[in-house]
Amino acid sequence: MSRLPPLAAIRTFEAAGRLQNFSRAAEELGLTQAAVSYQVRQLEDRLGRALFVREKGRVRLSETGQRLLPAISGAFAAMGDAFAALGSDEAEVLTINAATSFGGTWLSARIGGFQLAYPELAVRMAMSNELVDFDASNVDVAIRVGPGGWPGLRANFLMRQYLAPMASPAFIEAHDIREPADLLRVQRLAPNDSWWAEWFAAAGVDTPPAPSRRGIELDSQLQEASAVQAGFGVAMMTPLYWLAELASGRMVQPFDTLYVSARSGMWLVHRENRVGVRKIERFREWLRAELDKDRHLLPEALWQPPS
Repeated sequence: MSRLPPLAAIRTFEAAGRLQNFSRAAEELGLTQAAVSYQVRQLEDRLGRALFVREKGRVRLSETGQRLLPAISGAFAAMGDAFAALGSDEAEVLTINAATSFGGTWLSARIGGFQLAYPELAVRMAMSNELVDFDASNVDVAIRVGPGGWPGLRANFLMRQYLAPMASPAFIEAHDIREPADLLRVQRLAPNDSWWAEWFAAAGVDTPPAPSRRGIELDSQLQEASAVQAGFGVAMMTPLYWLAELASGRMVQPFDTLYVSARSGMWLVHRENRVGVRKIERFREWLRAELDKDRHLLPEALWQPPS
């Protein structure tokens, strides 16, 4: 790149050579004719060769200019095509990053409906529990779990974070689990997690002492579901994500009591400066409508933003 003359001079030469007229080049580039002449002269001085033959108020390309112009025009055309393709890709592809548990269950089971509703949009979805850096990625929207109020981002509240104990029906039967306190004597995933203590309190069970060992802690409800269905133990999970498993009997929610976070919810977030972008707005509207279909399944408090 150090061998290249200044890009402004190259761009000026390309316009002047293509139009064979300094005045018209100045109009196209928003410069004065004197500025065009200066840029061309600077380029000629750097090259040590004349790029134009100047004749009585008009110019024409010199032999050197004729050799140079096609390559430069082609390079600018290629750059224009590259930026146009990038703009087309940006407009036609929606890139989503979702929290693993939500993205791998509820959203994955329904995202095909969004594609059918908007066939002109391609969808790319990644799942991660790490906060997305919008400035360092091409992610359009993210679904985050947290308190909301992230600087520089628009956050649309979706629902409260909530959990309940879930297990396989065989596990419940084998351990004769009949009331919430019975869960204190069986294998629980992530038994030291504060969610358990808060759930027991909500269920009217005296706060139990912390387990003497940490037990198994898994990264997402996808992994917990595999362990639970294999009969390993009981996990705190989000029943809404597992409607099919609950309906089929592969998992059960033995008690109606829920742990509802007072501080944390699920949010759809994107950069503030992208408010009104069509593909983002369409996804936001679709996601809200899909969640509303399940609203009757859960207490109304879950649909109120955390304080």
